[in-house]
Amino acid sequence: MSELVECVPNFSEGRRPEVIEAIAQAICSVPGVALLDRSMDPDHHRTVLTFAGRAEPVGEAAFRAAACAAARIDLRQHQGVHPRLGACDVIPFVPLGTTPMQRCVALAERVGERIGRELGIPVYLYGEAARVPARRELAPLRRGGLEGLAQRIGGELVPDFGPQRLHPSAGASAVGARWLLIAYNVELESEDLELARAIARQIREAGGGLAGVRALGLRLQSRAAVQVSTNIVDFRKSSMARVFERVRELAAARGVAVRRSELVGLVPRAAVLGAARDALRLPELDASRVLEERLEAELLAQRPVRALLEALASSAPAPGGGAAGALAGALAAATAAKVQALAARQQTALRPGADTPAPAPAAAHPPGAPPHAAATAGPAEPLPTPPAAGAQPLARAHEELLELMERDAAAYRRYVQARQQPRATEAERAARSAAMQAALREAAAVPLASAERSVAVLEELARMLPRLGRSVLADAAAAAALAEAAVLSAEAMVRVNLAGLRDPAAAAALGTRIAALRSRAAELGTAVRQRLDAALAPH
Repeated sequence: MSELVECVPNFSEGRRPEVIEAIAQAICSVPGVALLDRSMDPDHHRTVLTFAGRAEPVGEAAFRAAACAAARIDLRQHQGVHPRLGACDVIPFVPLGTTPMQRCVALAERVGERIGRELGIPVYLYGEAARVPARRELAPLRRGGLEGLAQRIGGELVPDFGPQRLHPSAGASAVGARWLLIAYNVELESEDLELARAIARQIREAGGGLAGVRALGLRLQSRAAVQVSTNIVDFRKSSMARVFERVRELAAARGVAVRRSELVGLVPRAAVLGAARDALRLPELDASRVLEERLEAELLAQRPVRALLEALASSAPAPGGGAAGALAGALAAATAAKVQALAARQQTALRPGADTPAPAPAAAHPPGAPPHAAATAGPAEPLPTPPAAGAQPLARAHEELLELMERDAAAYRRYVQARQQPRATEAERAARSAAMQAALREAAAVPLASAERSVAVLEELARMLPRLGRSVLADAAAAAALAEAAVLSAEAMVRVNLAGLRDPAAAAALGTRIAALRSRAAELGTAVRQRLDAALAPH
């Protein structure tokens, strides 16, 4: 896994799907960010969203989400069982893959400063980003809730950023950096809140219980039950199975049964295996013993492209046309990056005093064509170093398009899950319809983003066009053809998803955008082909 950052913001809203949808759309509006999960709870009156990507896009998405929450959530009208500080309550950044923790700390500082400065919301840094040791944990900040914070904010709790007073409707926010955490809850067949609180005290690490476990006892009015709500901050020390079993033992000692357990957000694969190891008492269980894990690893290691093509060729609905289009765009971006690199080498060879021989030719060039740009008519101008805005599409576009390929399949699965939601009551039907509409918007937004990246690749090819020699032009034409194909594929996916949208204005706006992208792609692709035709014309 490359250097990625996960963000798991918590919002003080769990009863209005349209508000959470607006926040989700704010996150998805940032290119290169994948919204992975949303967990909404009416009793907690809280929603947890999970998204990931590279550090800078994730930071931008977190800020947009905080701004959207501040505009739509009024804590003066909020009542829920979960402790909270603000509309956007906490924003943790979590390092994934090879990402160092310090990158998440720096990201927390930048986003926190921006929230304080632009939104006028006081911000406290916590976790690994904490500047005050006592604020590494959230509990001291939340003590007494929002009302308690209002009394302490100008004294013992001076914010790290923003004003020294609560925002009238959005309260405050905690922004931090932490390692992976599992939010895992166990529901009891009881309405005795003191029982849940007593069990929480016994299992939390601070009370001498399970290592790496924090716990609260909460009442769930809508379910006529109580819950032991836990955060497992180190699943290597205490697995979900161990937490469940300990809660079950303590509840059984008081004559109460466990009803169910639930996961909030996502869980690392290693944590699932760890829970299975504990539950089955199978210490040798790891990823190497899981059939699909082993098979996938071997296939990708030996035949990554073939494995991907086999997945596309299978009867499974996803990955499908949207993923194939994004793949074409990724190939276009990578080929265009090669054009840029080859052209730069050729121009270096042509500068006065530069060493000869000339660089190697492009991978494929017309029969009889000179092997390098020096053979073209007239001296070529030196290729300038591309500006940052122009270099970005080629430096990162192919990775972003591969991420969009994965997001396309995820968007389809989210739509299928929405369709499978219950619809026995009017409320359930309304929730199902809202979820389906949200999934359709996302399913249209992902290929639209693929089209935008592919057109950016074409724009960069067009910028380089006047200075490309014949052999490099052949590669440029290949890149342009792939990018055009990516845009046409994306257009088909966007249109088919727009057909199901019930918001005519949104559908029209998206339709206009994809039509403009298709037109621009055709214009740029034609320019590249005409340049190649002119270079190959007999003189």
